[in-house]
Amino acid sequence: MTTPAARLSARGRATKLAAMRITAFRAMLADEFGPQRAETIAHDHVFAALGGRTVDQAIDAGLPTKEIWQAVCDAFEVPPDRR
Repeated sequence: MTTPAARLSARGRATKLAAMRITAFRAMLADEFGPQRAETIAHDHVFAALGGRTVDQAIDAGLPTKEIWQAVCDAFEVPPDRR
């Protein structure tokens, strides 16, 4: 089964990031890191680029999912073609 995030091309992802829903964001996180690691990253990893917040805290604070995704990608050196 292909997830919605997996169906997006790299170019399509960039377009979708502008107004990415939290469910799509979480799907992309799981696609990139695997479901268990994605959950750990979202809950436990503190990102300086997000003001010292975790992903979950940044979402709760209302930060744009595009900004959160970029911080995750930068911190974990996700290749540009998978951003």
